Amino acid sequence: MAKRDYYEVLGVARGASADEIKKGYRQKAKELHPDRNADNPDAEARFKEVNEAYDVLKDGDRKAAYDRFGHAAFDGSMGGGGRPGGRPGGPDFASSFSDVFEDIFGDFMGGRGGRGGGQQRAQRGSDLRYNMRITLDEAFRGAQKTITLPTAQTCEVCSGTGAEGGAEPVTCPTCSGMGKVRAQQGFFTIERTCPTCAGSGRIVKNPCRACGGAGRVEKERALSVNIPAGVETGTRIRLAGEGEAGLRGGPSGDLYIFMEVREHGIFQRDGTTLFCRVPVSMTTAALGGEVEVPTIDGGRSRVKVPAGSQSGKQMRLRGKGMPALRGGTAGDMLIEFAVETPVNLSPRQKDLLREFERESEHNNPESQSFFSKVRGFWDGMKG
Repeated sequence: MAKRDYYEVLGVARGASADEIKKGYRQKAKELHPDRNADNPDAEARFKEVNEAYDVLKDGDRKAAYDRFGHAAFDGSMGGGGRPGGRPGGPDFASSFSDVFEDIFGDFMGGRGGRGGGQQRAQRGSDLRYNMRITLDEAFRGAQKTITLPTAQTCEVCSGTGAEGGAEPVTCPTCSGMGKVRAQQGFFTIERTCPTCAGSGRIVKNPCRACGGAGRVEKERALSVNIPAGVETGTRIRLAGEGEAGLRGGPSGDLYIFMEVREHGIFQRDGTTLFCRVPVSMTTAALGGEVEVPTIDGGRSRVKVPAGSQSGKQMRLRGKGMPALRGGTAGDMLIEFAVETPVNLSPRQKDLLREFERESEHNNPESQSFFSKVRGFWDGMKG
């Protein structure tokens, strides 16, 4: 029976990239795996065919030979070697299948791991995250904070080796230092993390009594943190080497501090710009005058209110905003006027306002313009 085209076997087009070929192989391997097709007598043969095709197409030189000469490049008629796929379970088969074995079964077997990873004697500690809340005043000036962290620290008794008296760990006898063990299942080999050394490739014969052989212990520690001026919500501060201690003398992880700046009762912030809403009396807005406003540094500034100011008018105070995080020019503060309508009027005040209204028919240009447009709109609707 003539062999099928290898590209057709994997379900990919000629000229497919290496990633596309690998993806096609993974899909076909999952679909045709004998363990999933116990009732299909043809599944095993097709599964072998898929592995044979991938064994050729994954290799650049063999793929080039196949693209030029087809199956004749490997059937001996051109002086070449024997079958490209080899016998099931043989070296060639294992080579092709191991390339994607962890992609297909990695999670089931306890996660992905690099080859030779078990040879690592030490393991880096985990990174830690700490959420810190500060006031806007602290963000303006900068601050020095002391935080307390429950974290894993290097065991002082064994100096992080995990062995009693600081002795060096020895090679794991179960996996011979590989960190992985293999078991034959059917016609292929399953590889999993060594249960004795948990993938480290080394074991401690006499574990340290203080840390139980881990090389680190859980403790709380106080840490002083410098908060630079200009931080804002979302700013991340990295403290290298201040995370969890590594296993068996490995390097420590890092500590990441995420900042959150609480809302202020007077100021609103947008980057380096501050906003302050200032109420202005109706008479001051009409006649003009001055108002005194606070600044984030604790000072005071007098701001001129132009005659005829309306609600929403803004005035800018240069350099009175927040400092830039990494130096540079400070931002500005924007003062927004909110013209305040008086309440709880006395009879005399009401009479004065009615008299004022009679005398101010032509002093409200915005109202006149608006209602003139409204009248035109209504007249147009009637027409």
